[in-house]
Amino acid sequence: MQQPIRVLIVDDHALFAEALTARLGREPDLVILPVAGDARRALALAATERPHVVVLDLMLGPENGLDVLDRLREHHPDVRVVILSAMSEVDAIVQAVRRGAIGWLSKTESADLVARVIRGAARRGGWLPPDILGDVLRRLMNDAPEPNGGGRLLAELTPREREVLQCMVDGLNRAEIADRLGLSANTVRTHTQNLLAKLDMHSALEAITLAMRSGLKPR
Repeated sequence: MQQPIRVLIVDDHALFAEALTARLGREPDLVILPVAGDARRALALAATERPHVVVLDLMLGPENGLDVLDRLREHHPDVRVVILSAMSEVDAIVQAVRRGAIGWLSKTESADLVARVIRGAARRGGWLPPDILGDVLRRLMNDAPEPNGGGRLLAELTPREREVLQCMVDGLNRAEIADRLGLSANTVRTHTQNLLAKLDMHSALEAITLAMRSGLKPR
């Protein structure tokens, strides 16, 4: 039986957080931890409750959610952080991704989608709204080119892992990668997990960004 996913919701809007907690709490594979309404409680709960995924609002009253993201990534590097925000500006999304977020959701999205993204995050999958994914990737590509270390990391991949990474850069999902390469979806997932571990990345989005900044282009 698969281990339940421990989820910490960080949001200072009490009614929204309570409603989301109640809805996600009905998912049998999710364990919803006590809600954190501010940065101090978020960091304290992250240390004591050991969540697998943190669902983080960027607007925490006078506090900046990006600062919370930085501290989570510093002290709990294995935690996957998904942003759930009323904001949808590309600049804010790019900043969050650069600082380690692996997903971004609008608060207007359905709870079903939030649950799916949480599950994907727990498996090192990233998620961005399809309508802004291209803009975000272009902005990330315009960062300074990845130093030679990026190329050295890519050289550690097996030929099949490089094929999977190329498919990811091409924008294919797992089922499409499986179809292109003649593999099962489970095999694609295994290759994806292996290449992320070799690249020391927490999400497919991070791996795609590294690959593109190292010269791997969509075909």
